[in-house]
Amino acid sequence: MKTLQRTFSIIKPDAVAKNATGDILGMIQHAGFNILGMKMLWITKAQAEGFYAVHATRPFFESLTTFMSSGPIVVLALEKENAIADLRKLMGATDPAKAEHGTIRKKHAASIEANSVHGSDAEDTARFELSYFFAGYELTR
Repeated sequence: MKTLQRTFSIIKPDAVAKNATGDILGMIQHAGFNILGMKMLWITKAQAEGFYAVHATRPFFESLTTFMSSGPIVVLALEKENAIADLRKLMGATDPAKAEHGTIRKKHAASIEANSVHGSDAEDTARFELSYFFAGYELTR
């Protein structure tokens, strides 16, 4: 029996602004992910700070939350076997210069901060991030 795992992703403001959303969604679906929920939002700085609260003491927190609230984003609830690890591999390295060919960041990212996508890094993180943007009834399964 297959064990499906859920994960969370954001198509960031830089990718939305350059109309890469459709291509990124296609890459995600081509990699076998099921999209259980999807929304386009423009979050406030306070919402970005709440979402990234785990990084509040890090030097990049201010610029990250400013960037994430600078334009529309697309939030995704995704599911497949090994979803967290597989999405992180598909996204590529945080620094697009170090990302492998065929990854989202190699194709669409401009910098470490404007790196096109976010993805959960662990099951507990995925649960928090999914619940931050989606109520359970909003997911298709």
